[in-house]
Formats: sequence, structure tokens, C-alpha cells
Amino acid sequence: MKRLLPILAILSLSLVTARATEQGTVDRCTSIIREFRQMPEKGIPRDVLRHSKGLAIMTVVKAGFIFSGKGGQGVVVARTGRGWSGPSFIATAGAGWGLQIGAQVTDFVIVLNNDRAVQAFARGGNVTIGADVSAAAGPVGRTAEGAIAPAAAVYTYSRSRGLFAGVSLEGAVIGTQRDSNFRYYGRPVRGDEILSGLTTPPPGARPLRRALGR
Repeated sequence: MKRLLPILAILSLSLVTARATEQGTVDRCTSIIREFRQMPEKGIPRDVLRHSKGLAIMTVVKAGFIFSGKGGQGVVVARTGRGWSGPSFIATAGAGWGLQIGAQVTDFVIVLNNDRAVQAFARGGNVTIGADVSAAAGPVGRTAEGAIAPAAAVYTYSRSRGLFAGVSLEGAVIGTQRDSNFRYYGRPVRGDEILSGLTTPPPGARPLRRALGR
């Protein structure tokens, strides 16, 4: 029975995340960005967004009883000479052990502060936060506005059950979803082609690109 618990937890997470179509994932990420922008007192400082080279946006579901599992889907976008790139799909998953009962849904925004961070996501493999790119909980609120010198390659933010905070994602592994990119763009396309702007964003990505602003 104990061996079944982690399997059931991970299976339930897989079923939850599998329900989302690619366009549904993009639409969800659009809503996340809009919600984060509507929290001026406790949100991501405008200067942090303005100077960012890219953003990774995702929703992670964590659930379990004694054994726990987590899974999430989202997209990464980057600035190009013609504005924001189209979305490249990403996902994360994992299992653990701990005194946790129930489930929790958390939205994450990962601010990519430099070109190296964007390249880590563009290469098409897995990105380990804290190893491939240095990470820090991002500054929040209007008090953090001004000339902000990034303290890490990426800043991480989360919002769960109405609570918002800069958080650490050390050790999290995020992978490119090639199959999702294929289905969304209608042909095989690499992450670097998407994030460099070589691939034209589909019409369904327009709301997300508008929500990102300049």
C-alpha cells in the first residue's frame, strides 16, 4: 500500500496537467501575468520586468498523503528585436516524502535577467535552477522600484492561495516540451528558434504577448 501512494499521487498530478491543451496552457499563463501585474504593492517591480530578457511562467500542482508528487506546465518567452517571442512549452515534475496531506496549486513567474538564462531554456533540454542558472527570490512591491542590479541570473516569484512572495526554486528541474511545441506550431521547431524570434508566433499567442507589455 505504501508503495502505491507515491504512484497514485504522481498519477493524479499527471491527469491534472494532461487536461490542459497547448492553447489552454498559453491562456493560463496569460491570466497569471495579468494577475501578477494587478498587484502593484506586492507584485513584481516594473523595473524588474522592464529589464528582463525573458520570462518562464507555469502552474505547479503538488499533492500527496505522506508521499507527495508535483507536476506543472507552462511556457517560456524571450525578448527579441521585434518584441516578445512566441511561447516555448516547459514542464516540471517530481516526487518526495513528507508530512503533507492534500493538494496545492501554485503559479510561478521566473524572470530571466540575462542572455545566459534565456540560452539555458533555449537549448532544448532540462534546466536545473541553481545549477544551470543562479537563482534568488525576487524583490517585490513598489519599494523595490528603481535601479535594480540583478543579484542572480533568474528571479523567482510565486502565488499560492492568494498569497504572493519572492521564493527560491533551488534544485527544480524544468524541461522543454518538444511534443507540445510541435503540436502548437504545427511542425518540428527548436526552442532556440522560438525564443530567438525566428519562428512566427501563432495567433493564439497574441493575448499573452500583449499581456507581457514592453
